[in-house]
Amino acid sequence: MQKRRGFTSVSAGIKYVASQADVAVFEALSAPPAAELFHALRWYNHIKSYQKEKASLPGVKKPLGKYGPAGMEDTTSAPATAESKDDDDDDIDLFGSDDEEESEEAKRVKEQRLAAYEAKKSKKPVLIAKSSILLDVKPWDDETDMAEMEKCVRSIQMDGLLWGSSKLVPVGYGIKKLQIQCVVEDDKVGTDQLEEAITAFEDYVQSMDVAAFNKI
Repeated sequence: MQKRRGFTSVSAGIKYVASQADVAVFEALSAPPAAELFHALRWYNHIKSYQKEKASLPGVKKPLGKYGPAGMEDTTSAPATAESKDDDDDDIDLFGSDDEEESEEAKRVKEQRLAAYEAKKSKKPVLIAKSSILLDVKPWDDETDMAEMEKCVRSIQMDGLLWGSSKLVPVGYGIKKLQIQCVVEDDKVGTDQLEEAITAFEDYVQSMDVAAFNKI
């Protein structure tokens, strides 16, 4: 920093092109210069603006001690101490490492667990979405044979259709409607299909309505 201060005090006001020397000094600083060192602070902010293109700046980047007045001691790099050398020696594994073997073992165990999970998952029964539907089947008049009409309705067979209980419900003027329960698999049977099949018995059925629809 002292080196850079000497340069900036001389070169203040002189336009120059940033170089790798500036990058070396900038990277050696742990924090921006104090506000009273306004020349140095201005230089710092100027070099900071080149962060994205600093590699393309002219010159060859050298150790910081290679810049500045001749004979100035380079304090930016210190020789390795005996302690650090000992630490480096400790990092040398003369007998090989078990890390690779351990990682292979961990990988094998993980693969076994995944395979077991997939096998268990494949054996799980698939959940089939079903619905409970209550249908109102209305006759033409009070002379319609309701027993025969119910027989016709129950004769409808579809994959995913199961007929349930039924009863006759008075509508008025002596007319009764057939109320019949059924359970369907949603992916196989729809209310439109049921209506089309039931109203096909046109000698008995005037119309069909869905009285209730519940997911199971």
